[in-house]
Amino acid sequence: MASQPTEENQINVELTEAMAEGEYVNLAMIAHSQSEFVIDFIKMMPGIPKARVKSRVILTPDHVYRLLNALKENIQKYEEAYGPITDDKNQNGFQFPTNYRGPIGEA
Repeated sequence: MASQPTEENQINVELTEAMAEGEYVNLAMIAHSQSEFVIDFIKMMPGIPKARVKSRVILTPDHVYRLLNALKENIQKYEEAYGPITDDKNQNGFQFPTNYRGPIGEA
């Protein structure tokens, strides 16, 4: 469990009103090179062939690794509070395309 930040390691983060509203996204596409990861957060709407990138985040490999661990920790806390998140491969309704135009990550 993380401890409360002390004055010496506290970060003052500014969140503008516009940024605090957030953007709805329902797709993330990831590409990478040797030195960086690029994550495009995209909003796709059913029946509309053109999707729009709402935000692009560029991270170093070290930061992506920390983000992955933070996401794992938060998913665990979420599932403890609300139950498991399912990955229903047989879901009905809108299906996202996998042929996004952009660099293809290699894992």
